[in-house]
Amino acid sequence: MPIKYDIKNKTVLVTGANRGIGKIITETFLEKGAKKVYAAVRNPDTALSLIGQYGKRVEAINIDLERPESIIAASQQAGDVQVVVNNAGVNTRSTPLDMEAVDSLNYEMEINVNGLIRMAQSFSPVLKRNGGGVFIQINSVASIKNFIPIATYSASKAAAYSITQALRDMLDKQGTFVMSVHPGPIATDMIANVPEVLEIAESPQVVADNIVAALNSGDFHVFPDKIAREMKKSYQSFAENTIEATIFDK
Repeated sequence: MPIKYDIKNKTVLVTGANRGIGKIITETFLEKGAKKVYAAVRNPDTALSLIGQYGKRVEAINIDLERPESIIAASQQAGDVQVVVNNAGVNTRSTPLDMEAVDSLNYEMEINVNGLIRMAQSFSPVLKRNGGGVFIQINSVASIKNFIPIATYSASKAAAYSITQALRDMLDKQGTFVMSVHPGPIATDMIANVPEVLEIAESPQVVADNIVAALNSGDFHVFPDKIAREMKKSYQSFAENTIEATIFDK
């Protein structure tokens, strides 16, 4: 596992690169010297503004986390990838007592958890061939603490965080550094219609900047914003002594 990973001259793939956190990560990596970013989106036309800004350093590529065949095809097309950022996700804003709660949870699990597994299955061999590299999963503080208005989303992110832990241990054996990012409220389209959350949200830039810093330090857990860092204070001891510790032989 690398202690320091420089994004400069690396080839990156970012899911959900056309907006929100994914777009800012894409722009930040390019500004930090990444050679190329595959903007992985459901509709390649939504990446045209990035291509217009960065030219051939951005290539739109189709990935729909509900369609395993699109992920497999992308891993074959993007065979030079050294860093994968699995950012795309969905949030239906459902509580357990909503009539649509089960359907909401099934949909969120399909994208947020099964999509992660499919990305790891398809791209971990690519990363191995290219020297190990990095697999970054955008999780959430909601993966640690359930929030009632987004209860089913929180459950799906908790499952995604659990899978990320397994990937950390498994992919370490092939020299791939896995990172779990846990933002709090971030000003994106996902919370645009929730004024009480939006007013305390921070810019997506804080997520991108902290990912770059974590690449330099080799941190598995990343808590990028103020609210996330407050949660880290009480969670860090457990994370270091349980999540990141070797309890059983792997």
